[in-house]
Amino acid sequence: MNQKKRRKKIAKPFLWLILIIIAIIQIFPLVWLLDFSVASSTEMFTSGLLIIPKKIQWGNYSKAFTDGHFLLYLKNSILINFLAVVLVLIVSIMAGFACRRMRWKLSGFVKTLLLMGMMIPIHATLLPNYKIYTELGLTDTIWALLIPYVAFSLPQGLFLMTSFIESIPIELEEAAVIDGCGIYRIIFQVITPMLKTSIATVSIMTFLNNWNEFMMARIYLSTDTWKTLPFSILDFTGQYSSNYAIQFAVMALTAAPAIIVYIILNKHITKGVAMGAVKG
Repeated sequence: MNQKKRRKKIAKPFLWLILIIIAIIQIFPLVWLLDFSVASSTEMFTSGLLIIPKKIQWGNYSKAFTDGHFLLYLKNSILINFLAVVLVLIVSIMAGFACRRMRWKLSGFVKTLLLMGMMIPIHATLLPNYKIYTELGLTDTIWALLIPYVAFSLPQGLFLMTSFIESIPIELEEAAVIDGCGIYRIIFQVITPMLKTSIATVSIMTFLNNWNEFMMARIYLSTDTWKTLPFSILDFTGQYSSNYAIQFAVMALTAAPAIIVYIILNKHITKGVAMGAVKG
């Protein structure tokens, strides 16, 4: 027993050292981003990984707000991501209930078909979607982003929802039927309140997956009406020169909401994924 205790005492500092090194490696890009965002463009080409600015350039952030259409793009990003989260939750809950609780011949096939969407990279559909949207007149509209964001977030949401729905006793639904509840009341008044953990997990993961997406927005959108936050960076990119300091400030502002959401709700993500994996 004494030898085991000694081994644990010796191993614990090494474990902490490894974890600290990993944490530093993970946090360094964020520190680097913040450091360059308060420097001037001329200081960015000096040697060294980090810069000690002669004067902190807080004006980079004010220019990012005023000259980069930041508030407009922020509003668009929040609206599109909010609608994507709501639609993913509604469809994944209803589809999960249909595939796990309702008896019909193709339930297993439909679930498998929907889950296969996790194997398809979102950007593999850029050209086909662009052709379809052009024919339907959906380019440069909110639907050009909302449809693929929902479609590629749905398989993950369905996977988690079905795992949790399976753990709910079917006797609750039978009792609701006896009391005269219809199918929609059972789903939204009986089942949905018991899916709080999975709802939180799906909401957070959908938000984080779509928040910084840029390639689809770049191809499908041409005017400022529905452009999202990553476009703010392009507003400070010229043909021959770019204001890199303000671009770093914009990137810091763009990353801030996702970082804040992750820090605050990290426990829900870990708990939801772990419970979903065990129950699935």
